[in-house]
Amino acid sequence: MGNPWKAFKDFFRTGRDRPPGTRDPEVVRRTYESHRWSVFLSATLGYGLYYVCRINFSVVKKPMLDEGILDATQMGLIGSALLLGYAAGKLVNGFLADRSNIRRFMSIGLLASAAINVFLGFGPGFTLFLAAWGLNGWFQSIGAPGSIVTMSHWFSPKERGSRYGVWCISHNIGEGLTFVLTAFMVSSLGWRWGFWGPALLCIGAGLILYRTLADRPQTLGLPPVTEYKDDPAPIDKAEASVGRLQREVLRNPAVWILGFSSAMMYVARYGVNNWGVLVLQEGKGHSMMDAGTILAVYSVAGLSGSFLSGIISDRFFGARRNLPAFLFGLLQIASLTALFLIPPGEFWLDTAALAVFGFAMGILVSFLGGLMAIDIVSPRAAGAAAGVVGMFSYIGAALQDAASGWMINQGRTVVETPTNISMERVSSLLGTFGTDLSLLIGPQQCVGIRTVMTRRVDYSFTDPFIFWIGASVLSLLLALAVWKAVDRARGRV
Repeated sequence: MGNPWKAFKDFFRTGRDRPPGTRDPEVVRRTYESHRWSVFLSATLGYGLYYVCRINFSVVKKPMLDEGILDATQMGLIGSALLLGYAAGKLVNGFLADRSNIRRFMSIGLLASAAINVFLGFGPGFTLFLAAWGLNGWFQSIGAPGSIVTMSHWFSPKERGSRYGVWCISHNIGEGLTFVLTAFMVSSLGWRWGFWGPALLCIGAGLILYRTLADRPQTLGLPPVTEYKDDPAPIDKAEASVGRLQREVLRNPAVWILGFSSAMMYVARYGVNNWGVLVLQEGKGHSMMDAGTILAVYSVAGLSGSFLSGIISDRFFGARRNLPAFLFGLLQIASLTALFLIPPGEFWLDTAALAVFGFAMGILVSFLGGLMAIDIVSPRAAGAAAGVVGMFSYIGAALQDAASGWMINQGRTVVETPTNISMERVSSLLGTFGTDLSLLIGPQQCVGIRTVMTRRVDYSFTDPFIFWIGASVLSLLLALAVWKAVDRARGRV
């Protein structure tokens, strides 16, 4: 009997380089382009569906609060557990992705996440929910580094900005599906289907990814993409091992600064993603479907920003990301502040503010959340760079969730209002259903006016908004510190 641990590692390890199957340029081109399209579409749509099994929890918060299953503090801790698991997994899985067969690595991660969502739909208690959602964060962390590494294997440096920007729409696709489809299922079938519905969708997607993703080109007998496109990576070191290149990532201060900047940006991003439905319902007075619609518009706007991010930087800023990151950082802060100041009940103003916020955030997630770090390291260590930045990003998101949940719970007030009820009217209404109220409470209690106390729970979102806006400002200031780092890495200064 063989070693099961070795068999497990061998299953996920990238394959050996195969000798070229043919030297016919036309055959190589057709084979390469077929795989490139399959890999690109699979990474983009597949990572979008990862999100469906991650942010679905934000949609079920209101009904779970109403049923008393969890309170806001517990929800904040659960959200933090996912994000801390995601942060740790992002670092580890980023380093593993540089050495993995992405087809197996990414598809099985999605299937594992779906299985956890099936379990959570049965409503375990707080402790099991906390542990399972944290484990879900670990499996969710496979998606982004897996996608980034496969893009670095199949697309050359000159293509990467535009391709990466288009790939970044994946999280907006996932957010849009979650906020619309999951909200519909929860409204129609109850909160449990906020977990079961996404799980079924992701099981199907995971099985498809297992067939449509691919390992490195060299494992298929194809040349490296830099040779195929005649576009060598200017900062690559062909003689260096992957381990050495990954260690250089850890010693690069610009990567760490970008990680801190992204962490602060993710505070605002996940503040809206994880608490936006509750803010729009409790703070702005919108229904669940209206809140889902507003956040779907936010997701579509974010999709547009992500899609255009690489085109904007490549075409108008000479592949430099610093200036557009600064400009759209200012826009993101302004729109989040506007959302805070808009009075309740303004559907179109809230929609406009979140649309602008989503567009700016889509660009920032692309730049600060990965592309700027990938620009300053070797392509063969792209997973490590994405892992470092991703770790910081989701530590920031995790701290946000716990802090925001605590602030929202602290801002919770119970308002009791006296209401006068005519007992004659109550007796008349019950009589229409064949019930005699006098037999239940006595004839003398069925006349006159009785005062009862009605309870209403109000939430204040002032402190969370100040927290999210302040973090956005700090993110912008940190991004300014790496203004010339990409130019230095590319030999421009």
